[in-house]
Amino acid sequence: MWLKHAHMLFAVISVLGFSLRGVLKLFMHRSLDHKLWKILPHVNDTLLLAAAIGLLVVYQWNPLEVPWVLAKILALFAYIGFGMMALKFGKSLAQQRVFFVAALMTFGYIVATAVTKQPLWFIG
Repeated sequence: MWLKHAHMLFAVISVLGFSLRGVLKLFMHRSLDHKLWKILPHVNDTLLLAAAIGLLVVYQWNPLEVPWVLAKILALFAYIGFGMMALKFGKSLAQQRVFFVAALMTFGYIVATAVTKQPLWFIG
């Protein structure tokens, strides 16, 4: 149970950090330039990934056999892509803001999928 709680804690820290960086950059036109702010997200995301892999091992979940786990993994790639477009590669401020919102919505999908254990929970 502690592994699940650690995974959830690291996920919350990850999205809060992303949200803080996004709001500062995209809406307040500021950035967190301190070296610590560049290192901490990588440390936290590594711990998040380690906890996720630990859960897969402990519960013996094969993502190809557990649809909601596969959906979370695929959505994670979308979240990362949207986040990169929002904070690094978006061509305009408006485009970056759209990708920022898309990343947050994708995170919401990941959480809802984890809670419901249904990859298509939004269909009914």
